[in-house]
Amino acid sequence: MGEWMIYGATGYTGTLVAEEAVRRGHKPLLVGRSAVKLRPLAERLGLDYAVVGLDDADALAKAVGTVELVYHAAGPFVHTSEPMLRACLQEGTHYLDISGEVPVYQHAFSLDEAAREKGIAIIPGVGFDVIPSDCLVKYVANQLPDATHLEVAVDALALGDGAGAGLSAGTVKSMIELLPTIGTLQRRNTKLVQTPTGAGLKKVRFPRGTKTVMPTSWGDIEMSYHTTGIPNVTVYLSLPPFLMYSSRLFSPLFLNLLRLKSVREFASRQVDRMLLGPSEHTREHGRSAVYVMVRNGIGETREAWLETLEGYQFTMISGVRVVERVLDGDYNGALSPSNAFGADFVLSIEGTTRYDQLPN
Repeated sequence: MGEWMIYGATGYTGTLVAEEAVRRGHKPLLVGRSAVKLRPLAERLGLDYAVVGLDDADALAKAVGTVELVYHAAGPFVHTSEPMLRACLQEGTHYLDISGEVPVYQHAFSLDEAAREKGIAIIPGVGFDVIPSDCLVKYVANQLPDATHLEVAVDALALGDGAGAGLSAGTVKSMIELLPTIGTLQRRNTKLVQTPTGAGLKKVRFPRGTKTVMPTSWGDIEMSYHTTGIPNVTVYLSLPPFLMYSSRLFSPLFLNLLRLKSVREFASRQVDRMLLGPSEHTREHGRSAVYVMVRNGIGETREAWLETLEGYQFTMISGVRVVERVLDGDYNGALSPSNAFGADFVLSIEGTTRYDQLPN
């Protein structure tokens, strides 16, 4: 198996993936901006490290050129993915990331032809964003090839410390960067349209109970369109009730504030100081769930459910499995996870169960 690197290795998710990689016998190169943070992690895991900033194109290309694959874990990806993608295309190196950001997916898929010419794979969203939902979308859509409408609902923490608990700093900072620019998106007749934040709440039955969910700009808004071609897509997320109902009242003011760079920078600093990510107990005992429904023009429907690990635990395990697949396989072009590995790939992650119907 070839050499690979983890960029953003000292972040919450990057560290988890590095630990999982070592458990599975890998020795990835750890890369990031801070020697102070990288050195102790590299020494603890017995790995090599390199200090490279994304703003140094020459140094970044040189580092990327020493490996066959980059696992990019440094967000917010709306800022960090473009220089890394450029370096990977220049050096002919496979690119994976754990972004759930719609603009990042759009840019990645725009590079499909360039990636094929270089013989490399560009596969964004290889963590909980969006392997479970993307694989379930493909599974359900395959049962109704003429589907025109798709609904995806994600319960990110169906069992644990409470929905939305234990987010890492990187995840929240990505949300801070994206909210003022893209708002809440839905896909209508192939086009992305903005809708009022907090509108369209509905109840969805998951394997462990019924939850109220809210439309959100989860990555499947873009990814599922590339996976299936279905022209109308709405994605819902289960959040604490007070957040869903208050967002309808306060989101205009909140979004206007976040449009100020100084406010975003201040918020990001507070996030770095306050959020440490989910506890080990939450990662090991939490559960996540996904529901997918498709409908065609005459009202026929198909649906299925998926239950799997807590999101960060899933990302830790799935990331290394995807690296193994890509390095051992023959992948090229910009691909969704399910189009690369198939709808059943998610079932290879321990603790994952797919349901065609739920018991009454």
